[in-house]
Amino acid sequence: MKFSQVVNVYPSLPEPLRFLEKLSRNLWWCWQREATDLFRRIDPVLWRETNGNPVKLLCRVPNTRFLELCNDTSFLTHQRRIEALFAEQVENDVSETLEPFGKGGIIAYFSMEFGIHESLPLFAGGLGILAGDHLKSASDLHLPLVGVGLFYHYGYFHQYLDHEGYQQEEYPETEVFSLPMTRVLDVTGNELIVTVDGPNGKIHAGIWLLQIGRIPLYLLDTDISLNPPEFRKITANLYPGEMHTRLTQEILLGIGGMRALDALGLFPTVCHINEGHSAFACVERIRNFVRHFNIDVRTAIELAIRSSVFTTHTPVAAGHDEFPSSAVEGYLRPLEEELGLAVAEMLSWGQPPNHGGEKPFSMFILGKRMAQFCNGVSLLHGGVARRMWAHLWPDLPENEVPIRHVTNGVHVPTWISPEFSLLFERYIGPDWEMNFRDQQASRRFDEFFEEELWRLHEINRARLIRMCRYKMIEQYRRRHSSISFLQNAESVLDQGALTIAFSRRFASYKRAYLILQDIERLEALITNKDRPVQFIFAGKAHPKDREGKDLIKRLVGFARQPHLRHRIVFLEDYDIQVARYLVQGADVWLNTPRRPFEACGTSGMKAALNGVLNVSILDGWWVEGYNPDLGWMIGDGFEYPDTGFQDKVDSQSLYNILENEVIPCFYDRGENGLPNRWIGMMKRSMKMVLNQFSSNRMVSEYEQNFYIPAAYQTIKLLTNNAEEAKFLLERKTRLLQLWKDVLVQAPVTEPIRQYRLGDHLRVSVEVHLGELLPGEVDVELYIDATSPAKSEGFPLVVTMYDWEQIGDGWYRYRCMQAFEAPGRFSYTVRVMPKGDELLRYLPGLISWAVCC
Repeated sequence: MKFSQVVNVYPSLPEPLRFLEKLSRNLWWCWQREATDLFRRIDPVLWRETNGNPVKLLCRVPNTRFLELCNDTSFLTHQRRIEALFAEQVENDVSETLEPFGKGGIIAYFSMEFGIHESLPLFAGGLGILAGDHLKSASDLHLPLVGVGLFYHYGYFHQYLDHEGYQQEEYPETEVFSLPMTRVLDVTGNELIVTVDGPNGKIHAGIWLLQIGRIPLYLLDTDISLNPPEFRKITANLYPGEMHTRLTQEILLGIGGMRALDALGLFPTVCHINEGHSAFACVERIRNFVRHFNIDVRTAIELAIRSSVFTTHTPVAAGHDEFPSSAVEGYLRPLEEELGLAVAEMLSWGQPPNHGGEKPFSMFILGKRMAQFCNGVSLLHGGVARRMWAHLWPDLPENEVPIRHVTNGVHVPTWISPEFSLLFERYIGPDWEMNFRDQQASRRFDEFFEEELWRLHEINRARLIRMCRYKMIEQYRRRHSSISFLQNAESVLDQGALTIAFSRRFASYKRAYLILQDIERLEALITNKDRPVQFIFAGKAHPKDREGKDLIKRLVGFARQPHLRHRIVFLEDYDIQVARYLVQGADVWLNTPRRPFEACGTSGMKAALNGVLNVSILDGWWVEGYNPDLGWMIGDGFEYPDTGFQDKVDSQSLYNILENEVIPCFYDRGENGLPNRWIGMMKRSMKMVLNQFSSNRMVSEYEQNFYIPAAYQTIKLLTNNAEEAKFLLERKTRLLQLWKDVLVQAPVTEPIRQYRLGDHLRVSVEVHLGELLPGEVDVELYIDATSPAKSEGFPLVVTMYDWEQIGDGWYRYRCMQAFEAPGRFSYTVRVMPKGDELLRYLPGLISWAVCC
């Protein structure tokens, strides 16, 4: 074979246009409407052909066109405006305002996938899109955040349907040349390489850099010449089905990703683990604390835990990755000697208590054990997560399990339609997306003219339908369909019909089949001549999910019937671009998950942002967002153990809502010819998302509730040679060793048979602390309501401060608590460790009163 090497040659732009190259290399442009328009006006046809990828675009534009643009005063003025905005939002130095992180301090954000733009195939679904929105908002808010992930040469699969409507998958190789990435080099100019020890040898990875506005995103890649062929394939695909490859990816992301930051001279003040895939980063972080600060490993563990954040997105235990402990052991073995920790102990970090060494290694458990700050992604999901993982904290009431919630949000500039963006800019101001929560800006929103809002929505719907026709023609051509099918595709959907979108992953719990439960009623909706309804479906089934694939086939078969094919379509290969058209142009966003399996569901937020009204199960974010003045609730919000019965109840509710509420609301017009009630709901829906569900709000909550407290803890605990961290370690060790001696006798009260409002419950209790001291524990009166109707405000926990020593490690505690509500209540006394959240909720360290 003839030896050859590959070089990349990019166009040389004329001097007046040099900024275009810089702009194309930073994905900031993809959420800046005017920046996107700047590239589009170079060549609108090429822009569409290159899938909105400016690197590809600039490579294909002929030099004659560049010379024309050099003399185009309008274009150059547009470019200067974008260049000034880029300098202000991306290049302006804000390091002095980054308290408490300080100059050089960073938040390291680890995620298995990042959905930033359709030209960058680094995502599979909602988790990745959320991570991409997180980075964009971090850039907008000037947070010192750094992203860490993997680069996949074949990404997630592309979807197409065969002639029978059955999903097929293909994995085209990503053209690295056309992506705005650069290799990270070391000080000698060579590629920077990080190495992770595995059971079958050393795994080497190069590092790519992507700029997301101000935020650098580092992606590890094993497809380099240092690796043998089997190791080069580790980063080939996102979410490979083979267990060992997936485990190796997660080791590489966590341990390798943290080593990449270390090699770049970056030491995270805070570490944020986005889902359990990257939880091994916390293990490597312990090693870094030992190396960089010359402290013992036990102190390093305390530091790592107290400065880490863990976000879980999965509402079912089966959705969390688990691996055989024997498989994980081979990757931890190299750390055993360096850290002085037995492999068995490190394995226990990912195993439930009392596992006996036989249980699998859970990435959720590892993430939670290694992070003091833990959250679900909606109010409902926080409760689901606490219930699902309560067994990790034996004897602790479920509501106190230390998992909080930060409801997800969406990046407004990315998902708002261009028309609505211009509208908001005109009424509210140029920085409307950053200032909308200001009361004055919010009031201006109410000044929008109904006719103007509706006409812009009709433009968005028309654009969606044009896209659907284009996609359907492409799909039929790919299958070599007849001319009649192609002609039919040119006229699918009606510009003025009520348009309902359902675009979800085709997993069984998403219940795309719910609308198919009563075919006669569905057909009546679709074929109604006076008030027609049309449906657009999109979404992928997992390659191994036969049930999901069968559902797509069933849906496509239904849609191909001659009397329906103009009013119902299925779009192949759902991606960010298709999602934008759908959330901006549909009239109704349909969401039918089986509660409570929707952790959040940010697509509904994106739709509501654009005035698309939600018709949804009361699950995920809709529990917090729903109001009858801005959307509809399917069902009654209850969860039935019989899933078949649940499906029947919810499907009947869905048909009733469509027939009796949604369709009349859309088609009933006022004297001005407009659906005035519908437009009012649109305005309230848009306002609700801008106020409550933006990713700027979400990232600000992470900053205030987690990042800043964690950063302060890092600084405080490292002061004076980690003196405070060592003290906390001693206290923790002491609690673990001595808690076995804690005993709580039955509490004693005054012999009162009947209490009235305002009366006090006076309680005393004898507690044996052994060698522990009163300053190391909290003795608490625990009052709970026995009737669900009286559960608000309960359980009530009252710390008992009045104590006296009665000898031999025994203490008598007293307190009194007024009854402020009538009802039936139970009470007892418990002892818990005193301290921060980590000490207070140490698993197993809770003692309740026992009977004499």
